[in-house]
Amino acid sequence: MTRFLISFDAQAMDHIPAEELPDVAEAAHGVVREAMDAGVWVFGGGLEHQRASIVAVEGTVTDGSYPDALARSFL
Repeated sequence: MTRFLISFDAQAMDHIPAEELPDVAEAAHGVVREAMDAGVWVFGGGLEHQRASIVAVEGTVTDGSYPDALARSFL
């Protein structure tokens, strides 16, 4: 199954003026509704900017940076 990750930094929308946020939120929700109507499984969640432990399939545990942990989780 093909998988996609759409990700952006927690502060990526900080430049949007407060009065525009309701319109931006509605547009984002529209995209999600359209995807779900097309049968796409949609999940929303957050990741913290912190070091993470990476556990390999054979059980090896190593420390990794935030981007490294994110990339490895989808391999």
